[in-house]
Amino acid sequence: MMGEESLRTALEFRRGFARRQADEVVELPGGFAVLSEPYRYSHEHNQLILDAPPSGVDVAGLAEEVLGHLGHRRIAVFDDASALALAPGLVAAGYQHETELVMVHRGPVPSAGGAEQVELAELAPALDRQWRNWLPWASDDSIGQLVSRRTAREAGADRVLILAARDADGEFGSWADLYQDAAGTAQVEDLATAEGRQHRGLAGRVLSTALHLAAEQAPDGLRFLVADAEDWPQQWYARRGFVPVGRTHGFTRM
Repeated sequence: MMGEESLRTALEFRRGFARRQADEVVELPGGFAVLSEPYRYSHEHNQLILDAPPSGVDVAGLAEEVLGHLGHRRIAVFDDASALALAPGLVAAGYQHETELVMVHRGPVPSAGGAEQVELAELAPALDRQWRNWLPWASDDSIGQLVSRRTAREAGADRVLILAARDADGEFGSWADLYQDAAGTAQVEDLATAEGRQHRGLAGRVLSTALHLAAEQAPDGLRFLVADAEDWPQQWYARRGFVPVGRTHGFTRM
């Protein structure tokens, strides 16, 4: 696929995934919102997802209207030009702005990397420890939701796998989700390495396994991920055959 077509396919996948895993979908001018009360601390499950909001729409006002019962506001904007136009006003309103790269795998498909498919119950202790490292101030309730929200993701695509690689001591050291639809489009999401287990090749094993499984299911299907445009992992992904095909944006206020 060419870059523009690949971007359209990836964004359509992300819209569909968000809708399918939501408890409630609210249609909005230029997009929609997703809500999931069981995961009220999860920005992924409670946010606005917009493409190009019509001129004159008060996006911050929409966020207040739809997300006002929550402790956060999260607005995802998939159209680059619209996001850049909205950014000054949202930043002035107290939102933090992050730019994301949509990256498509163009390199050779790796051989199976040695990671394994696991159930959430197996991985939950490692996820709990990692979230507590990332958010030491968070409540037990919020940590529990951030761990268990992977259950909601099972409804997001036709194929949803949790992949994990064990360290030399047998403990899980890195993990990610693989989502794939019936057309073969696949997203690798939430690739993470446990604190103190970096630089051991574990994330590479997980990513290789995810790409291998996705290609095995659909050799010609699109394989993509989303990376922070300002952080180092994008360069790590580039060395593994990923190329950027577009940008999306996130605006968050606590």
